Amino acid sequence: MSVNTQDMEIVHRVFRRETRLLVDLVAAVAPGDTARAKVIADHFRIYRLGLHHHHEGEDELLWPPLLSRVDLEADIVLRMQAQHDRIAATLTRLDAAFPAWEATAGADERDTLVAALTEHRAVVLEHIDDEEATLLPLAAEHITQQEWNSLGDHLVNNTPKLTLLTLFGAVLEDANPAERALVLSGLPAPVRLIWHVIGRPRYARHIRRVRG
Repeated sequence: MSVNTQDMEIVHRVFRRETRLLVDLVAAVAPGDTARAKVIADHFRIYRLGLHHHHEGEDELLWPPLLSRVDLEADIVLRMQAQHDRIAATLTRLDAAFPAWEATAGADERDTLVAALTEHRAVVLEHIDDEEATLLPLAAEHITQQEWNSLGDHLVNNTPKLTLLTLFGAVLEDANPAERALVLSGLPAPVRLIWHVIGRPRYARHIRRVRG
């Protein structure tokens, strides 16, 4: 087995970028500006859904086969699982902090949310840095191409199609030409056409609205 895991590193780039931007975007909202708070909160929910399905796919489709095929390296997989639990705990805090802030855009609620987002970013970065350094080489050696592909299929099959276009745009945003070609090559021709005709301009509008 020798699987190219580069596509996961491209996805991780989205989490690095969006966790940084969410902290900055929330901090910049003026007290009382509930319209702006709603825009950022809606964007967070898209990010959260993408992260949830990404980790759910790993929990259900990646960790079990890896644990059945490795011995001394099992501690790596178990560490990934524990990190997922820590990330889930920060998301629970955010699930409470975002609606409280969105309702009033109050300064106190904003500051609480910024602290929660900062904590969330720290544990996400710890996880994906560790995953790239230790877990992806293990997956490349022990996971089949079909099993690896099932991670992307899980996201596609469980995400509303318009939201999926936004997530796809987020993945492609910072990709270089070779990475874009890699990501697009995994899509059927009709889906690539939908992306170019509908998805790309839709994502551009979304980002202008979110980032101002």
